[in-house]
Formats: sequence, structure tokens, C-alpha cells
Amino acid sequence: MDWNNILTENLKVNYPIIQAPMLGVSTPEMAAVVSNQGGLGSLAVGGLSPEVTRQLIRQTKALTHKPFAVNLFVHDVPAYADNDLEPMRQLLLQLAGKRGYTLDPADLSNFQLYTYHDQLDVLIQEEVSIVSFTFGCLDAASIQRLKEKGCVLIGTATCVEEALFLQQQNIDMMTIQGIEAGGHRGTFIDTIPLPQIGLFTLLPQIINTVKIPCIAAGAINSAETMQAAFDLGAVAVQIGTAFIGTEESVAIASYKKKLDTAKDTDTALTRAFSGRWARGIRNEMMNDIEQAGITIPPYPLQNSLTGKLRKLAQQHNDAAYTNLWAGQAAVTIAGNHTKDVFMNLVKQYEKMHL
Repeated sequence: MDWNNILTENLKVNYPIIQAPMLGVSTPEMAAVVSNQGGLGSLAVGGLSPEVTRQLIRQTKALTHKPFAVNLFVHDVPAYADNDLEPMRQLLLQLAGKRGYTLDPADLSNFQLYTYHDQLDVLIQEEVSIVSFTFGCLDAASIQRLKEKGCVLIGTATCVEEALFLQQQNIDMMTIQGIEAGGHRGTFIDTIPLPQIGLFTLLPQIINTVKIPCIAAGAINSAETMQAAFDLGAVAVQIGTAFIGTEESVAIASYKKKLDTAKDTDTALTRAFSGRWARGIRNEMMNDIEQAGITIPPYPLQNSLTGKLRKLAQQHNDAAYTNLWAGQAAVTIAGNHTKDVFMNLVKQYEKMHL
């Protein structure tokens, strides 16, 4: 069958299937495998230092000569006083003790916070050809710098207003993220209520409003859901949760096991882990923070505050005290390796069209 469309032509890929960037889960190996199979792999570097960003890009380049996207978090660092964080700091120390972990108070202050402005030179120097981003929009100067290097820019929208804004900024493509999607919400317009719109409601609204190619994201877990997205006008699908359980993922074993039995009602939207709305499997840490009656600091402050405790939990394979990002749709694509998941999806789709 013929998979070619405007996205495959512009991004120089064989299949309009994108592996979602999943910071803390996806890896250079995962991105490279998807790209080598003809899809678009994505490397998540949001909030990382320039040095780590460069290292990850070079690791991915060493594994593939095919195009891959580098994904940025586009956010501001809010002004804050250290005392503002003290209630959450004390709560996390209590929770760590309850769980039997030793948490140093020094780990909960003096954060080094990076933004995409710190990473942009690295992306240009490393000649990254595709940059995707979420949580907002790149500023005009950054857009111009990347465009001058021939870079394709892919934004994220969770409502029509955001899609229109991205189009006005001359972004090349956009990922339409339904409320079903796992991980962080890409929402960035804070003057309206949090968009909680299902993908198959949102997708046609945006496609009928904007003139740039749209990618569907949220609960895409089968050939049938892929077909539904394409029927509504998407030029590609972006898939994340299906790849979390693979060998190339660095998700801890207990996280992967949770995914095997998770139902659509097991996930929830929360700000507990990072200060931004995100969808994950409900667990003890989520409940403890939400029920503490303490104001949750905004991203990236809360993300940094909880980071050490989550890392300790991961070192102990403790799924109760780390984020378990996941979409609402159960994983239905078989495969222990990224290559198997990807190619099984391709084969399922092609079988539908025999």
C-alpha cells in the first residue's frame, strides 16, 4: 500500500507514525529503532542541560542516519521565593520517611533549572533537522534561527485557540493532543479552562480551522484507531504508551507491569508530580500529595522538588512513589522490543487494506 503523504515527504520517513517523546522513559535507542524502521523517532530533552542534550543527540546519531525529532519543553521559570516551597518540601521529607527512603533536604533546594534557550545552540550546532515542542511556542527569534537552518518545527495544541496561535507563529506542523494522551498536557493558554477534549472531537475542529498538517496523539493503540485518525484528516499518528514496555524503554519493571493490567479508568490527570497537568496511573504518591491540602508549586519547581524522591523510588523498583505516565487506552500492540511494536502496528494496518 502507499503510505506517502505530505508528512512522509517533508520529514523523509516511510511511515506517518511518530514515537512520542517521553522524558525519563524513551531513549536514544528507542528513537533510533523507530527511525531505522521508517517512522519518526523522537528524542526527549525537555529541561535537560546543554551538555546532556548534546550527549543524547550524539548517541542517537550514532545509532541511526535517518531523521529523528528532538523534543523541547517550551516554558518559563516562574519567579518564586524559597520560602514558598517550604510546605511542599516538608511534605516530601515526611513522605520519604514514611516510605523508608532517606531524603537529604539539600536535594530540595537550589535547583538548576534549564529552558530551551539554553539548548538551542546545541540543536543548531548538531544540525537537528526536526524540532518538536510542547508547553507553549518557541519565541520569534528562536523560530527564525531554526528556520534559517532548514529545521521543520512541530508544535503541540490541545484546543483550537492554541492551534491558531501556532499557525500564526509560522510553525510547520502540529501535534493535536487529546485528553486521553498519557504524560504531560501540552496546554499553554492559561486564560481559558484546561482543555479536556477527546482526540476524535478535537481533531476535526482543528483540521477544519488551520491550514497546516496535523498529527493525532492520544490513545492511538491499534490499526483501527490509526485509521480513525487518518479518516478525520490527520497526516500522522503519535504513539507513546505502547512503547513504554519495550526493552529500549528505561521505565522500571514495576511500571511496565502496571501497564500490562491497566484499564482505561486507572489513569488520572494530576499536577502532583511536576506542577503541570499530566495523565498517569493513579498511585500512592499521587494520592498523598493531592490529599495533603498543600498548594502544589508550578512547573518546573514541583518537578524538581519531587525529582529526588521519584528517583529513589525508581532505584527500588517502587511503582507507588514515582510517576507512571500512561494514556487511557490499554496497550494492545504486541512486542517486547520497539521494532516489534512498530512493525506489528504497520502490519496490522496494512492487513486492513489488503
